[in-house]
Amino acid sequence: MEGTATEKDFVKEITSAFSSSKLNVAPEKRQQALQYFQQFGLPDKKNEEYRFTPIATALEKKFTWPVKTVDSPINSIQSFLIDGLDAYVIVLINGKFSPEHSNIHQPETGLTIKTLSDAWQSEKQTIEKHWDKYINIENDAYASLNSACWQEGVFVRVEENKKIEKPIFILHVHDASVSQVVAHTKALVIAEAGSELSLIEKSGSIGKENIFHTFGEEIVVGSNASLNYIKIQQDEGNLYQVATSAIYQADSSQLNTFTLTLNGKMIRNNFNIAIDGENCESHFYGLYLLSGDTLADNHTVVDHRKPRSFSNELYKGVMDNNSKAIFNGKIYVRPQAQKTNAFQSNRNILLTDTATVNTKPQLEIWADDVKCSHGCTTGQLDEEALFYLRSRGIPEATAKAMLLYAFAAETLAPIKNESLKKYLDALISDRLHKDF
Repeated sequence: MEGTATEKDFVKEITSAFSSSKLNVAPEKRQQALQYFQQFGLPDKKNEEYRFTPIATALEKKFTWPVKTVDSPINSIQSFLIDGLDAYVIVLINGKFSPEHSNIHQPETGLTIKTLSDAWQSEKQTIEKHWDKYINIENDAYASLNSACWQEGVFVRVEENKKIEKPIFILHVHDASVSQVVAHTKALVIAEAGSELSLIEKSGSIGKENIFHTFGEEIVVGSNASLNYIKIQQDEGNLYQVATSAIYQADSSQLNTFTLTLNGKMIRNNFNIAIDGENCESHFYGLYLLSGDTLADNHTVVDHRKPRSFSNELYKGVMDNNSKAIFNGKIYVRPQAQKTNAFQSNRNILLTDTATVNTKPQLEIWADDVKCSHGCTTGQLDEEALFYLRSRGIPEATAKAMLLYAFAAETLAPIKNESLKKYLDALISDRLHKDF
């Protein structure tokens, strides 16, 4: 598309601080992605996919460009860690790898964990086989921006038939205590045939300055492989984040995902799943508990390309104050994907008259021997249930929290790690008792 002179200047300002010379890795691929971004510009309200999530307007009004992020003096990341979780930890602070806070030494046999910049030297052939193959830089402006300007990232590879006992924990920390922060980070995760892996991602921040973070990741789940994937968005600051996840599934693979969104100023999750194998099983759970003026936008695409696979998607939300949620879920069933079972549900509770939700579940089916359904609900707390609890002497605030927890807890179904489940359960319970 052709933008105005002002729009072109703004695009130039956004990319000026992150030329490929700052991290001299994959300059040709960066340049190709940059050309796509310069062609698109940032999507505005006229773009159907972003019309409820005006990130471009926020970037133009809230940030002073070009942004020069100051190196962070963070001495401890303890408050961002998960109590009791035994995991490999790789930490990115303001988009840069922090070796002093990471713990990726002596990985299990069959596991490779490196920064992307290091992996380009030793794993280049593997990386180039998958790089930008699943993520759509040709049609998504934020994905192309991320691929052009990434500062650092994470590379994970699990060899065939290896079961990795400890989860991998990717932690994004933003220090906005001194200046605005702009960070672009990536991840490439490859679980080869027959392997098993748990992947946890979390973002958090300190400071009150504005933060813009793009995170692009490509995940390959090989044949007969299993992946548990958890994303935790608990950023207390003024975070504007676009997280794009592209996951590819091969034959007979299993995938369990859970996305928890609690805080942030404006959060956009693009979650794209290509089920390109037979006999796959996929579960996608999401929970957003929003208050204040937080906006959370979940866009999901589940693409069934081969026959005899199953997917189940359940996203739930609770909105308070002036918060806003968007859910846009699409299921595609291709002509050759006969015998597909695909289900999608989005359920929401609004606690105030000023909270809003826009929900749009969608099915596009080109096969005739399938079982598919989708639906959405939006309402308020059950007054009869609330009255029943209060009549038993339970205070109103506690009764509301109990009902909301019962509503939310179903989404924790895919969590297998007990320490992680306990942590998430406490996060959700604490949030519902304090803020709602």
